[in-house]
Amino acid sequence: MRLWSLLLEEYENMKKLISVVLCLVLLFSSVCTVSAGFDNSEYNGYPVIVVPGYSSSAQYRIDENGNKVHVWGIDMDEILAALFKNIVKVGIDIGALATGNGKALGETVGKEFVKLYYDMACNPDGSSVYPLQRYCVTAEESNRAAMLKKYDGDLIYQHETEILGEYAKYIGDENIYNFNCDFRMGAPFCAKQLDEFIQSVKEYSGKDKVNIFAVSHGGQVTGTYLTLYGEKGDVNNAVMTVPALGGAGIAYDILADKIDFDEECLVRFVEHGMMFETDFNWLVRANELGFLDEVLNTLAPYARQVIGYWGSIWDFCPTEFYEEMKAKNLDPVESAELIKKSDYMHYEVMPEFSNGFKRAQKAGTDVYIVAGYDNKVVTGLNQSSDGIITINSATGATAAPLGQRFSDGYTQKVDTGFYQVSPSMTVDASTSYLPNHTWFIENFFHGMIYKDPHTAELLKTLLLTEKIKDVHSSAQYPQFHATTNKSHSVHAMFNNSTEGYVSSKDTAVVIKNLSEKYKMKITAVSARGLDIKFAGSIFTKVLEPGESVEVKFNGKIPELSLANFDLVVDYTLIGSATPLGERLFNFTIMNGDAVKYDPEKPYVSADLVSDFNKLLDEDSDNILTKTGSKTLFEMLYNIIWPFAKYIIDFVRMIKGH
Repeated sequence: MRLWSLLLEEYENMKKLISVVLCLVLLFSSVCTVSAGFDNSEYNGYPVIVVPGYSSSAQYRIDENGNKVHVWGIDMDEILAALFKNIVKVGIDIGALATGNGKALGETVGKEFVKLYYDMACNPDGSSVYPLQRYCVTAEESNRAAMLKKYDGDLIYQHETEILGEYAKYIGDENIYNFNCDFRMGAPFCAKQLDEFIQSVKEYSGKDKVNIFAVSHGGQVTGTYLTLYGEKGDVNNAVMTVPALGGAGIAYDILADKIDFDEECLVRFVEHGMMFETDFNWLVRANELGFLDEVLNTLAPYARQVIGYWGSIWDFCPTEFYEEMKAKNLDPVESAELIKKSDYMHYEVMPEFSNGFKRAQKAGTDVYIVAGYDNKVVTGLNQSSDGIITINSATGATAAPLGQRFSDGYTQKVDTGFYQVSPSMTVDASTSYLPNHTWFIENFFHGMIYKDPHTAELLKTLLLTEKIKDVHSSAQYPQFHATTNKSHSVHAMFNNSTEGYVSSKDTAVVIKNLSEKYKMKITAVSARGLDIKFAGSIFTKVLEPGESVEVKFNGKIPELSLANFDLVVDYTLIGSATPLGERLFNFTIMNGDAVKYDPEKPYVSADLVSDFNKLLDEDSDNILTKTGSKTLFEMLYNIIWPFAKYIIDFVRMIKGH
C-alpha cells in the first residue's frame, strides 16, 4: 500500500507541474544546469556573448509623462494581481476542467493576457504599436560583472543565468556579456543589433574577436548574423544550441490553430526539465489531457492579438508551411511590409545558411551546432524534434518521418567522406548546414541540453577552447549521442565501438547508472533484430549512482553493415517510487559490406517488434494500451521470461540425461 501511495503522490505532483511546463513551452524558454570539470588554462581568452532564447530580452516604453514603464519580461506580481482580481472566475473555470471544458479558462486567461501585454503588440505591417526600448544595450551596461555590481547581485536583465554563472567560475564575470534584442522583430533586424553589440564588446574589452553562445531563437539570430555579417571575422567560436534556424514547429501549431498536446511527450518534457529520477511517462500513456488542447486553442486567438504581427513569429514559421499560414493569417495589403521582410528571411536568408556559415569559417570563425532529435513536437506536429524545433530546422539534416527510419542499407544523400547517419537510422546528417560541425543528441528536449552532463562538457569545450575542430576530432564526443539526462536512468554502448554502433570488435555492453540518488539493479538486457544473448550473472550486481558495468554477450555480430537493431535495458531503481524502468537504445551494425537497400521501400517502422508484442493478439494489445499498462507488463515479461526459460531448459536437460 505504501508503494501505491507514493505512486499517487508523485503522480499528483507531476500533474501540478504541467502548467509550469506549458509556460516554458509557449515562451521557448531555456532552463539549464552545467557540470563542472573545465580546465580554465585552456580558455581562448575571448569574451563570451550570450544570445538568449526567445522572449528573454526585457523592454520598456516612455509614457506621456516621461516615465519609464516596464512592459517585458514577465512581472509575476502583475500576473498574481490579475489572478486574484479574477480569482472567483478562474476558480469556476478550473472547476469546469473536471468536466473536460477548457474553453472558459482559455477565454479568461486570453483576455487577461491581452490586457497585460498589449504594449508588446505590433501593427499589421510589423511595426511596433508603441516605441519600445531595450534595457542594457551597450557592452558596459550588459557586462555581467558591471550588472551584478549595479543591481547588488540581482540577476535582473541577465539571460541563461545558470550557464553564465558556471562559465563565470572559469573565465570571470568580466568576460561575459548579455545581448538584448527586440525579439519581436525579424531575425535580420536582430542580427543587425547583434553586429552593433559585437562592435561595442570588442571596443569595451579591447579584444579583436568574441565568442558567441546562442540558444534557440538566439541561434536563428546568430545564424542570420553569420550569414549577413560573418565575413567580417569578428567572431572566434560561434556555438548554436537547439537553434531555431529554419523556424519552430510549435509556431506552426499556434498559427494553424492545431494545438494537440501529446501527453506522453509533455510528461517526458517535465521529467527532463525537473531531472526526475522517477519515471512517470509510461504511467500516463493512457491518460488524456484533452482540456489542455481546448484551453490553448481558445487562448491562441487572444495571444495573436499581441504576437500575431511579430516578425519573429513569422520567421519561426517553417518554410514548408509558410505560404499556407500567410494566406490564412495575413492581409496582403495591410501586412505588405511584414510579408516583404518575412519573405526575405524565408527565401533569401534561410536558404543561404550553409554558404553563409562557410563564408564565416573562411573568415576565421569556428561555427558549431548542437541539437536534439527523435521527439515529437509537444504541441502536435509529428516530426522529429527536440519537442519544440524540428531537427531539419535546427540543423538542415534530412529526417525520416517520426516513428519510422531509413531502411537497412540506406546510403546518405551527400558523400562527405564519413558515414553520418544516426544509429537510429532516422537522421541523415550529410545534408546539414555544416555536416562535420553538428552534433545530434537523441531523445533530448529543447532548452535542456545542459541537463546532459556529456553535452555540457562538449559545449564548454567548443565555446571556450580550440581543442575540438569538428565531429571527428574527439572519440569522447561522437557526432551522435544518446542523452545522459538522469531522468533516463541508464546509458548503454558497446565496449569497443563508437557510441551507437557495433562490430565484431565488441564483446560486451557498457551500462551506466545515470542516477545521482538511487542504486540500481539491471534486471534484463535483450536485443531486437540481432541474435545475441547477455550473461545473466550481472543481474545480481547492485550499481552505485554513477557506476558502470560491462555485460558480456554470447553470439556473433553478423558480417554486414548498415543494419539496425534495438537494445533494451530493464532495471530497478532501489528505493524509487517507480522502481521498474526500461530504456531502448538504437544501434547500427558496422561490420562488413552494406546490406542491399530497397529504394521501393525507403522507410520502415522505427520500432522492432518485441518478443512480448509477438505474444499479444489485437484485443489484448488494445486493452493494455488503453489502460496504460502495456509497458509495465512488457518490463515484467523481460525480467521473468529469461529466468523461466533458463529453468525450462535446465529441466529439459535433466530429462535428456
